[in-house]
Amino acid sequence: MADRVTVIGWDGSPLTATARAALGAATLVAGAAHHLALSEVPLAAERIRLGSVALAARRIAAHRGTAVVLADGDPGFFGVVRTLRAPEYGLEVEVVPAVSSVAAAFARAGMPWDDAQVVVAHRRTLRRAVNVCRAHTKVAVLTSPGAGPAELGLLLDGVHRTFVICEELGTEREQVSVVTSDKAADHTWRDPNVVIVIGGPAAGGVPGESGGWIAGRDPGTGPRGWVQPDEFYVGGPEGGPGGEPGRGPGGGLGEGETELLRAAQLARLGPRVGDLVWDIGCGSGAFAAEAARAGAAVIAVDRDQAACVRTDAAARRFGVQLHVVRGTAPHVLENLPEPDVVRVGGGGAAVVSAVADRRPQRIVTHAATRDAAELVGRDLTEHGYRVECALLQSVALDTRAWTETERSVAFLLSGVLPDRAP
Repeated sequence: MADRVTVIGWDGSPLTATARAALGAATLVAGAAHHLALSEVPLAAERIRLGSVALAARRIAAHRGTAVVLADGDPGFFGVVRTLRAPEYGLEVEVVPAVSSVAAAFARAGMPWDDAQVVVAHRRTLRRAVNVCRAHTKVAVLTSPGAGPAELGLLLDGVHRTFVICEELGTEREQVSVVTSDKAADHTWRDPNVVIVIGGPAAGGVPGESGGWIAGRDPGTGPRGWVQPDEFYVGGPEGGPGGEPGRGPGGGLGEGETELLRAAQLARLGPRVGDLVWDIGCGSGAFAAEAARAGAAVIAVDRDQAACVRTDAAARRFGVQLHVVRGTAPHVLENLPEPDVVRVGGGGAAVVSAVADRRPQRIVTHAATRDAAELVGRDLTEHGYRVECALLQSVALDTRAWTETERSVAFLLSGVLPDRAP
């Protein structure tokens, strides 16, 4: 095993005295081509061109001497330190950090980034990174070959965003470009690069506070609770005064949108950051807005223009982002990106069947009768889903007299695809 392993971050600035001393004593140096070309790398040192960090870690573990690993930015932030510290290599590392590429990118853009989401886009994670860009107003994407600005722009089709693309930060070839997401595919971008993705309505902050208290999206914004009372969504497009619930010409909730049924639907689907949720038959936008509050990207579909307007209003009230699509299912679903989980609020068995053909991890819907529930359940089973059904009955009571004021009954069906279930 190497006697000592020092990981040095490099951001284009002159190396510190600590970094120069570690390099001067190194008998093995690992890094990218531009790292190995640094004048401080000893001529007699063994050199490893970094491709696979795991392979480099095995060679370092077998080396007898002093090893240095050079990496761009802060090597402890989505960097090589995690792999090098894996138990199977037995390496003890010292880290000399530098400014991370994300911090450098936001500095070039002159923007704060404590409120940004940070994601890594590889070929296998690109889709989830795009879903985060759909759901959040400020995202930094650490890209990789085959999962760069062009691919991000193509997968964000229909969702307008602004890209700040920072190429080869810290080098003589550094360049910062600002383009709209639909134009990103028209250019060839140099690696490595970081993309800052900006767009959509900003979430409302706490009155009197000039900044946040937690990095990324503040989970404490908006009203408490997974779901809001039905009255929150009843009324005109903007609710009551000040955005509060109100009663007006906008209409009420559909039969599949009641508070307790929504809570059960959310619990069965479990939307989370990186997911894409379809809400088909979005109605008032209650479920769509609440799924977006969980950090998921949401596409809300309804054939009724008034429902689309109410859904947009619900998103603005919560300060979340939704992509609202007007159209009739199942035909409108053909050109939508692949979902992770789906709520079918309208359309019946035909729509559920079309959704199951797309193989999302989870599907949830409801039925008013046992016969309708059995029809949907059989179809989901034939598609390979593990099906559960529960009869939900809720009774609202007037607590002044403890008398029944309203009763709701529905069959809740959920399907889980076993080979895709996390």
